[in-house]
Amino acid sequence: MSMKEFREERLKKVIQILERSQEPISGSRLAQDLGVSRQVIVQDIAYLKSIGYDFISTPRGYVLSKGRSKISKLVAVKHGTDEIMEELMCVVKNGGRVVDVIVEHPIYGEIRGMVDVSSEEDVIKFVNLMKMTKTEPLLALSEGVHFHTIETHDRESLEKILHELRKKGFLIEEE
Repeated sequence: MSMKEFREERLKKVIQILERSQEPISGSRLAQDLGVSRQVIVQDIAYLKSIGYDFISTPRGYVLSKGRSKISKLVAVKHGTDEIMEELMCVVKNGGRVVDVIVEHPIYGEIRGMVDVSSEEDVIKFVNLMKMTKTEPLLALSEGVHFHTIETHDRESLEKILHELRKKGFLIEEE
């Protein structure tokens, strides 16, 4: 088998493994299962994305979008650093995913960071990582005002999330 054929076969296997999985699969596990380095898997995923496969990279591993329709909404919120966990939990406990955080900076313009939390466990890991690394969140650059892209699988979940954010006083709404 030539190197090209070996690579094509490996790419097919990556797709098959991720299509069958209900949970994210780490690059290390894929590498081990396919007998290559993790860096090879990272390159394979990048290539597959470039030709149209919808892979999502999460802190727990890769997921292949299975074509489920998603509802996405950009929301404006405001709160302090000590309320980050509470805000993120409002989203994930009601069936949502926080994709990113965006702040407007007076010099640099829009600054975006990936959050990618969709479970209570994800939120705890995210907040603990911020504490362990003593990293300032982006909201510190904008007096607590920031935006999130929130994804859900249905309109009802999105409405519940917005209701909870509103109830907590986090949601900034147009008058």
